[in-house]
Amino acid sequence: MQAVRIAGGGLTPFGQFPNRTSRDLFAEAAESALNDAGVKCEDVDHLCFGNFVGDVAERQGHQGPLMAEMAGVSAPATRYESACAAGGMAVRGAVQKIRLGEADVVIVGGAEQLNTLDTGGATEALAMAADELYESRVGVTFPGAYALMARAYFAEHGGTREDLAAISVKNHENAVHNEYAQFRNKITIDDVLDAPTVADPLGLYDSCPVSDGAATAVLVSESYAREHDLEAPVTITGSGQGGDTLALQGRSTLTHTPATKQAAEAAYANAGITADAVQVAEVHDCFTIAEVLAIESLGFFEYGNGIAAAAEGHTTRDGSVSVNLSGGLKAKGHPVGATGVAQIVELTRLFRGDHPNSSAIADATVGVAHNAGGTVASAVVHVLEVER
Repeated sequence: MQAVRIAGGGLTPFGQFPNRTSRDLFAEAAESALNDAGVKCEDVDHLCFGNFVGDVAERQGHQGPLMAEMAGVSAPATRYESACAAGGMAVRGAVQKIRLGEADVVIVGGAEQLNTLDTGGATEALAMAADELYESRVGVTFPGAYALMARAYFAEHGGTREDLAAISVKNHENAVHNEYAQFRNKITIDDVLDAPTVADPLGLYDSCPVSDGAATAVLVSESYAREHDLEAPVTITGSGQGGDTLALQGRSTLTHTPATKQAAEAAYANAGITADAVQVAEVHDCFTIAEVLAIESLGFFEYGNGIAAAAEGHTTRDGSVSVNLSGGLKAKGHPVGATGVAQIVELTRLFRGDHPNSSAIADATVGVAHNAGGTVASAVVHVLEVER
């Protein structure tokens, strides 16, 4: 089975770009990734592309071949859709193609253009990741759904609004020097607590923004990297996927995310590691409570202990596991289809030393990317390792 190396990556800034299209954004990220990798377009065997609501936001389906054209390649292309986990699923598809010997070079990317829609339109589009019959139709939105999960967590394990606020403060601080981040401003606990309530106990600063942007990585086989003398020190050594019921009402608990646990266990077994080996992680913090649920289900903390991890410094830059050094979805932004790929690119930059926060993990060799869809009805986890 071929090892999968990350030859290069490219990102656009994340933010609000109503006058740009997802194809335009993706073309920019793809060109950057191919240049970074030093790989020729004609060597690309396949393109895996993540997107969630392009059919609605831009009235554009059949995006695989379109994005291959935008990347300047003639290879076959496949679009992946798994709500907010679309990008991570595209990465998993690319990894499998290389491991199975079906390809030596795969461009994996994602893009989303949401700011063609107003707030109501974007909310309605994103709600398609929930159960239309039992959730969306009766008015449940994702802020409301995650608020239910937060209230359930507080009731079962304890925790405070200040604990959640510490997560937002941490991630905003991590984004300050990240040139691709949507929000590059420091905030305080009081800023979070004084902000308008979105869905109690979650406020404005507990929620990720509506973002546009694109991300691309070039994955290559070990043999291709060796043959072409590529400098590609970061390897994807583990990949796993998990699932759960779509609607919250079908779950036995609102305080754990089994899909993440399943994906993590599969990825760790695939890589031959345990959660204790992970030193840095990019996790799906669409809301602050989502980071808590993620770091517990990933095995970094026991259930009930993740809530205080940021406040106690365990997930900060110098903590036992540095979480969301990119700024996370909360501060870097969340262009849905691009997010899972961006996590891979950010970890690669961190490991290679060309990320503004690389010094925080100068000796780290193992990282994890966690991408989730909806209220974690789907999840994908990848393990990345670097040669030092």
